[in-house]
Amino acid sequence: MDYDEFKQKFLNLSREKISITARQLLGMTLQEFEATGQYARMDLDKVADIHLYSKLGGELSPGGNIRYIYIFGAIAIFILLIACINFMNLTSAKSSQRSMEIGVRKVMGSSKQNLFSQFLSESFLMSFLAVVVAVIIALLALPAFNTLTARQITMPWTSPVFWACLIGGILITGFLAGGYPAMVLASFDPIRSLKGQKLKSAGRINLRSVLVVFQFMIAIVLIVGSILIYRQLNYIQNKDLGFDREQILIINNTYALGDQIQSFKNRILSQPEVSSATISSYLPVPSSYSNSTYTKTREFRQDQSINMQEWNVDFDYAKTLDLRMAEGRFFDPKFPTDSFGVVINEAAAKILNFPDPLGQKLYGITGQLSGPPKPEDFTEYTIIGVVKDFNWQSLHDKVGALSMFLEPSRGLVSVRYQAKDSKNLIQSIEGMWKEMAPSQPFSYRFMDESFSRMYESEQRIGKIALIFAFLAILVSCLGLFGLTHFVTELRRKEIGIRKVLGATTESIVRMLNKEFLILVLIALCIATPIAWYAMNKWLSDFAYRVAISWWVFALAGIIALSIALLTVSFQSLKAALANPVKSIKSE
Repeated sequence: MDYDEFKQKFLNLSREKISITARQLLGMTLQEFEATGQYARMDLDKVADIHLYSKLGGELSPGGNIRYIYIFGAIAIFILLIACINFMNLTSAKSSQRSMEIGVRKVMGSSKQNLFSQFLSESFLMSFLAVVVAVIIALLALPAFNTLTARQITMPWTSPVFWACLIGGILITGFLAGGYPAMVLASFDPIRSLKGQKLKSAGRINLRSVLVVFQFMIAIVLIVGSILIYRQLNYIQNKDLGFDREQILIINNTYALGDQIQSFKNRILSQPEVSSATISSYLPVPSSYSNSTYTKTREFRQDQSINMQEWNVDFDYAKTLDLRMAEGRFFDPKFPTDSFGVVINEAAAKILNFPDPLGQKLYGITGQLSGPPKPEDFTEYTIIGVVKDFNWQSLHDKVGALSMFLEPSRGLVSVRYQAKDSKNLIQSIEGMWKEMAPSQPFSYRFMDESFSRMYESEQRIGKIALIFAFLAILVSCLGLFGLTHFVTELRRKEIGIRKVLGATTESIVRMLNKEFLILVLIALCIATPIAWYAMNKWLSDFAYRVAISWWVFALAGIIALSIALLTVSFQSLKAALANPVKSIKSE
């Protein structure tokens, strides 16, 4: 049985079993149950697909995203393609220096096919040497790359696929980079070559200009991407989340303390550095969450029900996390009835659509049902407060409906402290732990660090994008350098005549720079909509995100223009300062 067939049978069987459970426990069909706004579903995922394709929040470890593999793979191919283009340009620019060699070889009997094979072999040799250097650099950079990606990757020396990719890379790169120059060089007219003349077609630089535009277009897109990724990560780190995550120490696995957990909290509160502490089931940091359904009446109805988070907290939860109240109050030991009270957030209040939520009733089912829910199966809770929305999930998601109940919990103890150096406080709390739970390991974390771990993937992507942007700019500058050299070689006589007729060095540099800066401006115009679309797509994964401002594209353009100007000016100045007599004579 193949996967698709098995999956379909599994889904049919699970739906049948869920339908039976709905009839036994709730006294309704599955369709009637789903009409209340609830659902129960089961699905299958291949184990091998979890890391890159799963979008669930409770996996064993944070997953990756297959889209980033495709994106960075495409960028790597583009950079390799740009390098091939640069090789073509530089080889073509140097063609005049080999024209005499080509003429002699043809006069001595070398055929066009022999010359093509020779020049293509030179390209393959260059590609082979490049792969050797690349492997050495990869070996040296591997520790830093493993640190960046939080993985332990080694060179797969024994893998046939690895060697096949290397050999294939040599052949494909060698042919792409050397095929066109080999064909051009092998086609040189021997008479014109022996006279040191260039082919008439050599002056056609339109294709090369297009390739330079393409190179800088890729570079500008990556510069824009790097800037916006940095701004989004900076926004995430500094956004007001609705709670204060700084200087909060989280003690894990406090269920191991059993009935001593309240005593543990009280002993922590006796420390002079501690301002407050709370025991709760959940915190607004990466963890699994608990969904429950509550209704506005003692029955399940789609228009009267809401599915929201159910967190068990104590009296000090809001104080410790610095939550702000929008209406009403938080739980208070002065009010014994708070054990049947509930505090909801603004998102839940908006969905419930009460004219005034304070004092309104919510009903939830507690315990196990043995049939359709009866009115007495519902527990009544009174809304005593509405807390201002805070981001209890990642900023990828909008704030969802949340409810908090005053219920005993043993999941986590969170401690707000004032000490600048937390080391002594941690040692003191660890001492208390060993006294009360000597057989259990002491585990803790800081809330701000847990929050930052939610965005480790984005932080790595930002660093990788910056590296790619640097590489793209570097190879683009090499391409521009090659094209500038090519053009100045072709226009050497023209530049010499201009100087003899009185043109200044400044005017010649300006003339040559102008042509190439126009190419970069064209690249900027093409790159702007592409970069906007790509980054708008990436930012759409965040419910809370920065705006794509015009100045980002202006800054990317200024960076690209500045780098291009420096690159072009070197060759332009060299050509402008050359002796005009030698330039004219050489022609």
